[in-house]
Amino acid sequence: MLRPVLTALALPLLGLLAATPVWAAKKPTYSYFRLGNSADVAPTPTPGIVLMGGSTDVDAAFQWLCQRSGNGDFLVIRAAGTDAYNPYVRELCPASNSVSTLIIPTLAAANDPAVAEILSQAEAVWIAGGDQSNYINYWTGTPVQTTLNALIASGTPLGGTSAGTAVLTQFVYSALASQGATSAQALADPFHRTMTLARDFVDLPLLRGIIGDMHFAARDRMGRDLAFLCRVATAGWSAAPRGIAVDEQTALLIDAQGNGSVVGIGNVYFLRAPGQPEVCRSKTPLTYRNIAVDRIRAGETFHLPTWQRNGGSAYTLTAEAGVVTSTQAGGGIY
Repeated sequence: MLRPVLTALALPLLGLLAATPVWAAKKPTYSYFRLGNSADVAPTPTPGIVLMGGSTDVDAAFQWLCQRSGNGDFLVIRAAGTDAYNPYVRELCPASNSVSTLIIPTLAAANDPAVAEILSQAEAVWIAGGDQSNYINYWTGTPVQTTLNALIASGTPLGGTSAGTAVLTQFVYSALASQGATSAQALADPFHRTMTLARDFVDLPLLRGIIGDMHFAARDRMGRDLAFLCRVATAGWSAAPRGIAVDEQTALLIDAQGNGSVVGIGNVYFLRAPGQPEVCRSKTPLTYRNIAVDRIRAGETFHLPTWQRNGGSAYTLTAEAGVVTSTQAGGGIY
């Protein structure tokens, strides 16, 4: 008579154990933190792009983005980190309906319908810094990527800093290796294992044909940018590749007409190659001649559609067997 009693006791226990994985599966795959009004609003945003160079954030860039959001819902997206942006942006943009952070740390999270729904309600999107390989690995081919491009098509302004800047241009330094590419490595071998590239993560028409970079002068990245251009050219992605590189504590604000203005303390560099490189091969030092550079800073502007600056300065760089020279007085490359 003991066996039926034990069976009767075991059945509810087995049912509880069987239910445990179901309960666990319902745990959110993402994290979402919101400050401000919990109800959604839908003002009409004004298109705009912010490319920020990393390190200390530039207050004016966030205020510009908030204004273009129509003081709607400002959303920070990232693959790791915290909601530290929320109080910072909220203080800069007190009229915004809300400021939120959505952490999307895995492929499963990027495929969660709730994530796409949250993202779709944003009037401004900010892609935080971190590791752009996570954005490429986790978000490519998911509703996150689809929704970002739908927001862009509808005129939603967006921006990013550091890794967030890297993924906004058509051609992307994807940073899939365990370490970031250095200029020394890239000039010595443009196909070094750290030189991983992707393309078309988002579709911003004003940034087509361009590869971006950040932390620029502070981390001596000019050499690797020349190698990026050679790789884009030899891949057949562009006959005359271009680059935009932004210094730390600096941002480029681009309006819907392609007028770029600088805020912050550093420079923004616009690189244009004349065509195919002379030598761009694996395990061979780079030779790429006559790369045109336009450099601007706060108070100066650049028109992307015509690739013309207003103010600033211009010079030319050449990589010859892996050594970069400049036409600037004194030979500086920055």
